[in-house]
Amino acid sequence: MKIKTINQEIASSAVVSLILCLSLFLSSFSIYAQDEALGELTFKTETIDFGAVMQGENGLRAFSFTNTGNSPVVISDIKTSCGCTVASAPDSPVLPGETAQIEVNYDTKRIGKFSKSITVISNARESRKILKIIGEIKKGPSK
Repeated sequence: MKIKTINQEIASSAVVSLILCLSLFLSSFSIYAQDEALGELTFKTETIDFGAVMQGENGLRAFSFTNTGNSPVVISDIKTSCGCTVASAPDSPVLPGETAQIEVNYDTKRIGKFSKSITVISNARESRKILKIIGEIKKGPSK
């Protein structure tokens, strides 16, 4: 009788192992399908170089991007590395295939070289995307 009980335990263990392996295998398809259904932000450029700009000139630039994914992308937040940079995102979801812009305004009153980051937070495949602006502000003519 002991042999029968051991054989039943082995068979039961094998069935549990088989069910576990099968469920892991099937869940990998589910994860892949979810990943395929995400939006994706593809930027024309991830760094904007202002070059040399005179003090007080217009500091507005725009990052252009396209949603190359399969679902709408909602930009929920944009964080800048300092108060000298202000960024704004589209108000509505960016549908697959649509192009939109993130506007960035740098305060050109500050003289010297700069390198600032802009973190875009969204529901896209890459939920945090870091963009950069670089350049140099030169002293303007005296008034």
